[in-house]
Amino acid sequence: MTSANRYKITEQHRMDKNRTVVTRQPTNEIALMPFPGQFQGCPPGLEYMAAIDQLICKQEVSLFEVLTGIEAVNKYRVFNTLNQQAYWALEESDCCNRIYCGPNRGFVFHITDNSQQDVMTIVRPFLCCKGCCCCADGCCKYPIYVNDRAGQLLGIVRMMNSCWTPHFGIFDHNEVLLYEIWGPCCPCQCACGCTDDIEFPIKSVKDNTQVGTVSKVWAGSFREMLTDADTYSVRFPVNLDVRHKALMFACIFLIDFAVFETQKNNNK
Repeated sequence: MTSANRYKITEQHRMDKNRTVVTRQPTNEIALMPFPGQFQGCPPGLEYMAAIDQLICKQEVSLFEVLTGIEAVNKYRVFNTLNQQAYWALEESDCCNRIYCGPNRGFVFHITDNSQQDVMTIVRPFLCCKGCCCCADGCCKYPIYVNDRAGQLLGIVRMMNSCWTPHFGIFDHNEVLLYEIWGPCCPCQCACGCTDDIEFPIKSVKDNTQVGTVSKVWAGSFREMLTDADTYSVRFPVNLDVRHKALMFACIFLIDFAVFETQKNNNK
């Protein structure tokens, strides 16, 4: 080998050694919440909920619904405060029910973990009366039933009597009232100035202290005006019974359908 060729090989090796290699990470990759481990007495699948004090529920935008105006099944990603995904929520409902009954429809929400394993179900049976606030403790109560992975009832969330303010109750599996939720008289958000989060305080019936909050989060003018995809959060004490956390999380779906989906349906 000539000295000239040896020089070229040595120079190429030096350039390769000093070359900076740039690797690009996907910008749209969603971080997943790591499994927090087992908790004593925690129903299987709810371990993620046992380790946190807040869940953020972001509805996926349906392009089909935006383009056609036809109600599609609702899908949500559920995150912790570190923006790590903990759960999926997928609606199962009849197409005709969605089109003709709108927010009054019956549904089953399947809550799954990141490996697509069922964690819990939220069931709202179809009833002709969706729930009248004036007689919600009688013939017009509209409950949702929250079941764990094994199909065992964790509790019930339903509307309760009220003159005009949204009012909900959280009951355990024996239908004992645990918490009450009172919403604002005018739960409205718009780009004209009402852009604050709308809060629904959760109070214990035992001592009337606030133990949590369900909030409808302002998602931005563009998203709020052009889609009905909403963002909610629920906050609770980290050491609260995980079954109670699951019931508070389920409140998001009843409040969404009973208050905000109905509101948007009336404005069409």
